[in-house]
Amino acid sequence: MILPFDDAYFMKRAIQEAEAAFEKGEVPIGAVIVVQNKIIARAHNLTEQLNDVTAHAEMQAITAAANFLGGKYLQNCTLYVTLEPCQMCAGALYWSQISKIVYAATDTERGFGAMGTKLHPKTEIVGGIMENEAADLLKRFFIQRRNLN
Repeated sequence: MILPFDDAYFMKRAIQEAEAAFEKGEVPIGAVIVVQNKIIARAHNLTEQLNDVTAHAEMQAITAAANFLGGKYLQNCTLYVTLEPCQMCAGALYWSQISKIVYAATDTERGFGAMGTKLHPKTEIVGGIMENEAADLLKRFFIQRRNLN
């Protein structure tokens, strides 16, 4: 039986991933990918740990989901991510043909919207789900980081 979870339920799981990133000293961004109300991929930023600028939460989640599904396309999948994807991640999401992207906080400087990056024309986009919770975590991280330097 498939339970009808809502966007807030899955965004909470993405925020848990962001909290794991925070604990590792990574920018606290988390992501989960869902198909038929089942989480098939969980990820968070690993750019510092892996010393890799492409190790964003979304990129890690795309790879994990594609491996789970056994193919490169994420049709009928939904990405829940705590911050609006950047241009790089939006490009990868475009090519994955993901069906839906749900993000929490808007990135007014580096988000795909601010950068004018296009997503796949069939991709549905929803923003602002649990925005305050995700934004507060990011603010706490950068305040803590400034205080350490």
